[in-house]
This record gives sequence, structure tokens and C-alpha cells, in this order.
Amino acid sequence: MNIKIIALGRIKEKFLKEGIEEFLKRLTPYASVEIVELPAIEIKDENLTERVLKEEGEKILLQIKPQAYVITLEIKGKQLSSEEFAAKINELTVDGISEIIFVIGSSCGLSKIVSERANFKLSMSKMTFLHQFARLILVEQIYRAFKIIKGETYHK
Repeated sequence: MNIKIIALGRIKEKFLKEGIEEFLKRLTPYASVEIVELPAIEIKDENLTERVLKEEGEKILLQIKPQAYVITLEIKGKQLSSEEFAAKINELTVDGISEIIFVIGSSCGLSKIVSERANFKLSMSKMTFLHQFARLILVEQIYRAFKIIKGETYHK
């Protein structure tokens, strides 16, 4: 399984970088995981938000192959338990999907054109997190999903 995480913005906090790297290392026996960081566009005028999101969206779409299965992280997406998330990944594998792309928007959200491209919209929680945290939580949940799929133990 090939997994790509497309994220807007760079992770600056050392503790987040270290956590992400740790889970990427743990994932190597299960899947090839690549993180593509795209620069987020700073919005200085709130009236330009939609235009900036569209620009960011166009950059994101350039990273997505037509046959890829796209999962966007969105506030209004579907919430899944860790077991349901594992079942979703397993279902995609069984269906012959070879590439899953997760998309994490910027702090301003996600472009409508990217949301429309999504095969599945995922919400991590009803709570609001810094979007940098979403990357760490996502790689941990992907790792947990593979442990569940393989029937291996992982702390609860």
C-alpha cells in the first residue's frame, strides 16, 4: 500500500516532528508513506480567503493521480473509531486500491475543488485541533489501523 499525506504548511515544533518521524518509522513494515508539504499562502486580508484556498487547492490537485483514492480531513467529514478507520483502509486494500492520499488543509481550511475530488471525507473529532497536530494524529491512526488489520497488539 502506498500512502501519501499532502499537507499545507510546515511543521515547526520539534516535538511534533519527532512524533511524526517515529510513527513513519513504525509504519515501514506495513506501507510506504510519503508526506508532501506544500507552502500555505499567508492571508493578510480575510476577503481573499476563498481565492487563496482555490490557489492552494490547485496546487494540491497537481499532486493527485487520477486513480488515487483521496481522503480529505474536513470538519464536516465522517467520524470513525480506530477500528472503523482500520476497516476502511482494509476495505480499500481488498478493493485493489494501491494508493491512498490524505489531504490536510491549511489553518483556513480546504478548497472546495479538493473537497469535491475526495472519495471520502474524514473528520478527526468534533473538537478543533491545530492543523499541525492533525498530521501527527493521522500518522498515529494509520499506524494503529495497520496494527489492527494485522491483528497485532497496540496499546489502547
